[in-house]
Amino acid sequence: MDKYFLDNQRLWDEKTAIHKDSDFYDLEGFKSGKNVLTPIEQAALGNVSGQEMLHLQCHFGLDSLSWARMGAKVTGVDFSPKAIALAREINTEVGLDARFVESNIYDLKENLQGQFDLVFTSYGTTIWLPDLQKWAEIVHHFLKPGGVFYMVDLHPSFLQFDFDKHEVAFEYFNRGVITEVEKGTYADPDADIEMVEHFWSHPLSETMGALLDTGLKLLAFKEFPYCPYSCFPNMDQGPDGFYRYNGTKVPLPHLFSLKFQK
Repeated sequence: MDKYFLDNQRLWDEKTAIHKDSDFYDLEGFKSGKNVLTPIEQAALGNVSGQEMLHLQCHFGLDSLSWARMGAKVTGVDFSPKAIALAREINTEVGLDARFVESNIYDLKENLQGQFDLVFTSYGTTIWLPDLQKWAEIVHHFLKPGGVFYMVDLHPSFLQFDFDKHEVAFEYFNRGVITEVEKGTYADPDADIEMVEHFWSHPLSETMGALLDTGLKLLAFKEFPYCPYSCFPNMDQGPDGFYRYNGTKVPLPHLFSLKFQK
């Protein structure tokens, strides 16, 4: 697994350099006061003021810092040193008090102490993790009794599609690592980057089962026929501001969300 993680870490270091200047992330807009969180996670978690929050796989921290602006006491975690360095830089520049920890999720117990009222992760996270049972145990470990874990992510059936060819091309069930060469990024498809990436398909049963096996209690499970981001080819924006893939005759589930309590 070390090779997979090292390759992916190098990939996300390079992505950070591209993403910080992309229109997709709109870093300057954030610095001017824009809240980059979507209505989905804001509605799910509501008032977070005074809550201690752990944000797993935070990239360079704009979601973490948006939660901090809403009053949460946020700790963001990511395995990319360049992403964490940038998150700390932005945190200082905008005068917030979030903290950022550089760590692989699986090593987090060795790099972070304490427990949290909320653990949060979103949009393109678990596909980079080979072992969801171990991931779920990390989530459980860092939650306080009564604490809430919330995730919203791309639906695994949606990720089966080749969005250019309009056909199912990827596994739904976890058959092991999938290795590809990525050109460009979801934030900038024309970016001058071509690097290897490793990811895993996780069906909903695997994600939910891993969390339930830790003893967490399921509070809510939702699916959404739209996405807040235009991060794939052939996505159309509706009057509600959300994006939908136009490559099928019937609506697809684009996202799912889970809320659990310890």
